[in-house]
Amino acid sequence: MVAEFEKVAHEAAESGEALTADSMTKMYHDIFQKYHGPALVLDGHLDLCWARIPHFYRSFYVYQYATSYAASISLVKGITTGNKKQRKEKQEAFLTFLAAGESDYPIEVLKDAGVDMTSPDPIQDCLEQFDEIVTQMEKLIGK
Repeated sequence: MVAEFEKVAHEAAESGEALTADSMTKMYHDIFQKYHGPALVLDGHLDLCWARIPHFYRSFYVYQYATSYAASISLVKGITTGNKKQRKEKQEAFLTFLAAGESDYPIEVLKDAGVDMTSPDPIQDCLEQFDEIVTQMEKLIGK
């Protein structure tokens, strides 16, 4: 929801629309209502939540949560799967990744660690892990 709000706000700015308190409040209200449905009654205070969230003042900050989660899952998969030699190589690449800090763009540092965020692989890894978790939950509840 917040990612969509951020996207819509950026699109409005890019199209030349002025981002005023009123327009941002309406955008936030409409998206909040979309996600929570008509049964939720929104008051004016909730409509102003966009103003207190500092993420919105950095370009597409909320997307970093999803991309870092996907990268992390791929990194873990790399160091926990494969034969012993492959796991050891991935562990060494992971330690090099950690040591790299801000020496290069994050996408390049991740590539060096074996995670290509320009490919669909990290998202596929997330979906596979999600499927595993759902399967485990279903077993626990007897489905």
